Amino acid sequence: MDGALLGYSAAAVAAVSVLAWRMRRSFDVLALGRDTAVNLGVDHRRAVTATLIICSVLVAVSTALVGPVTFFGLLVASLAYQLCSHFRHTAVLPIAVLLGIIALVGGQLVLERIFAFDTALSIVIEFVGGIVFLILLLRGNVK
Repeated sequence: MDGALLGYSAAAVAAVSVLAWRMRRSFDVLALGRDTAVNLGVDHRRAVTATLIICSVLVAVSTALVGPVTFFGLLVASLAYQLCSHFRHTAVLPIAVLLGIIALVGGQLVLERIFAFDTALSIVIEFVGGIVFLILLLRGNVK
C-alpha cells in the first residue's frame, strides 16, 4: 500500500460517507423499485446517479489501497443482511462497515500472527466469496 495515497483516500471516503449517510433513507425507498420511489417523491435518476458515484469512489479507493477484491462486497453485504433483523439501511450500513473492518483487519491478523502465512488476504476472500456466491446461487437468492 502506498502511504501517500492514504490521506487522499481518507478524505474521499469521508466525503462520500457523509453523502451516503444523508441518503440512507432514500436507499430504503429506492429498494422498493423505480415507480414506487418516484411516487414517494424521490428523484430516482439523481439518487441512482449519486449512489453509483458513491460506489465508484469507494471501489476506486479500495482498489488503489488494497487491490482488486471481487467478492468482498458480496460477503459483507450478505452477512450484514443476515445479521440485521430488518432491511433498513440505517442499520444495515453500519453493520456492513463494521463487518468489513473486522473481516479485513481480523483476517490479516489471523493470517500474519496466528498462521504465519505470507499470502495475501485477497486470495482467502476470493475463495470464501466464491463459495458464498455459489451457495447464494443454489439457494436462489441472487436475481
